[in-house]
Amino acid sequence: MTEPLVEPGPPLAPARLARFSRQLMLPGFGELAQRRLQAARVLVVGAGGLGSAVVPALAGSGVGTIGIADFDDVELSNLPRQLSHGVADLGRPKVDSLAETVAASDPECRVIRHRERVTAANLPGILDDYDVVVDGSDNFPTRYLTNDAAHLAGTPLVWGAILRFHGQLGVAWRGHGPGYRDLFPVPPAPGEVPSCELGGVLPSLCLVVGALMATEVVKLVTGLGDPLLGRVLSYDALTARTREIAYTAIAGADEITDLIDYERFCGLDDPSEADASTGDLLAAPAPISAADLLARLRADEPLRLIDVREPSEAALTSIDGSSLLPLGELLGGAELPPGDGPIVVYCEVGIRSQRAARELARRGYAEVASLDGGIQRFAGVAADLVTR
Repeated sequence: MTEPLVEPGPPLAPARLARFSRQLMLPGFGELAQRRLQAARVLVVGAGGLGSAVVPALAGSGVGTIGIADFDDVELSNLPRQLSHGVADLGRPKVDSLAETVAASDPECRVIRHRERVTAANLPGILDDYDVVVDGSDNFPTRYLTNDAAHLAGTPLVWGAILRFHGQLGVAWRGHGPGYRDLFPVPPAPGEVPSCELGGVLPSLCLVVGALMATEVVKLVTGLGDPLLGRVLSYDALTARTREIAYTAIAGADEITDLIDYERFCGLDDPSEADASTGDLLAAPAPISAADLLARLRADEPLRLIDVREPSEAALTSIDGSSLLPLGELLGGAELPPGDGPIVVYCEVGIRSQRAARELARRGYAEVASLDGGIQRFAGVAADLVTR
């Protein structure tokens, strides 16, 4: 057990006692723990799959103030896994949709909307107003930024991650155990771990991991139980198994002293891909998922499909309508086959095509994307469009 993080607020009104009566009767809980939750201020970074599960769970537990930091709008593809948003919310800011979901459940829960991208410049100031931060983001720069900002502020961090059928979560708190960087000292190489948008995620997994994250917040605030400090909980939805992984602080690791450029730290700005004429860094072309490519092909959108594999590979499988230009020839200066429309380059699993997309961006092509997962993943969703 840890000491309670938050001092209890004033006695609860009769209506609040009735609302939370099922929690108050829990062994070791009682009104005091509920008053701590009522006084707690929790910041949730991300209002997507995890955030839309965590926030209602926190509100339902009785957390008095919830901040939501997100700059995105609700899209149709969000709805299966982000159950706090509905069809009527399409095109609206996620922070607004999620705030209204909380208000419909408990109007007394105060929700603060931070409709902005968290950065090294603004996150420290935002954190000043909160007792706990929950990281439900879907990208590595934000994860490392949130961890480092929480570490510098001494604020406990509850983090979670989901992809496909797997989820994991843990707690990092300076002075109370090892941190996120002890578990993940360096981020994976760009493209090595796809986002949920590109790799997919089981919708119910968001609810499972989000509920577990909310539970860790309750434990920290009230001092009940043992938080996941120095431990990672991993969940495999396909086998319905959980696994706990213990870890310790890295001896001699560099201390976090300030916030850095997290895009560059995560390899998203590569100096080797600079514009030769200006020296400016080129942004990595955004990848395209197999599902998105299929949708665009079914809609008969004009696309230039470029296969950057070797002729022997293309002779076995290829996407209908694509042109072959091996990566070696492209990097050697070969021009693209003639055509109109945005460019989609692909290879077997999506590694070589990332290099090809960067090369085309360096040449000045504005609309270019690498097919995430390559033809192998595309064949799994559109076998009729793959020639064998």
